[in-house]
Amino acid sequence: MLPMLPRLFFPPPFFIKAMSVICVLSLGNVGLSEIRGKHMQYSKFLNIGEKKPIEKKIRVSSRTGMLIAYTPAFLAGAASFGLFPNEDLRFLLVKSTLTFHFFKRILEVLFVHRYSGGMEVESLIPITLSYFTSSVFIINAQHLAQGLPEPEIDLKYPGIALFVAGTSGNFYHHRLLSKLRSKDDKEYKVPKGGLFDLVICPHYLFEILGFLGISLIAQTLYALSFFVGTTLYLVGRSYVTRRWYLSQFKDFSKDVKALIPSAF
Repeated sequence: MLPMLPRLFFPPPFFIKAMSVICVLSLGNVGLSEIRGKHMQYSKFLNIGEKKPIEKKIRVSSRTGMLIAYTPAFLAGAASFGLFPNEDLRFLLVKSTLTFHFFKRILEVLFVHRYSGGMEVESLIPITLSYFTSSVFIINAQHLAQGLPEPEIDLKYPGIALFVAGTSGNFYHHRLLSKLRSKDDKEYKVPKGGLFDLVICPHYLFEILGFLGISLIAQTLYALSFFVGTTLYLVGRSYVTRRWYLSQFKDFSKDVKALIPSAF
């Protein structure tokens, strides 16, 4: 595997190597914490696995929290067009896909998702910082790669295909989730349709594909590390989500997996 790296990725400077390791370890640790029962406090896991008294927690609505989480990352991507206006096609694609991803998420928060709970500020802060700093480092790593020899194997076009497939699949399953509730309905239901009949978190699966697409377009070590770290977190989150549905709905099928059809 190691001899293949120079053929697939731009050679990273030491700082990018260090931040790549930190990214994978930190996000992987959050995913492991989910499995161990210490959850990021939002959505259906609000108040689950927390020891701090409820009255001492600072919360915002889920919609407000998600807007705060995604907006700085989107602004970082948008600002990169002004900061780095004359870069190559690969850099333009990285900026465009990254910015579009978070712009899409903001639009979904505003017009698609139907929320029922809140979000703890204690969880909101690290989520926001993770998205923002990762966007900044993906863009910075691409900037530092300008002028270096291109990787021997060009993966940006397969990356575009994966990004489009991941983004489309993620949006489609978010729409299915939104249709489970009427405007004033706050109750959780077992999602149906699409890949929900096979896995409980197909929207996570397609989000992973989208970030894989960005990492293949970028072909930098940091973009790869963010994809790996995000995957580790969403693996943990999907595992406990499936466990939650099994505990809450007696008719929930055990054949429905967490993230990967027929496998996980």
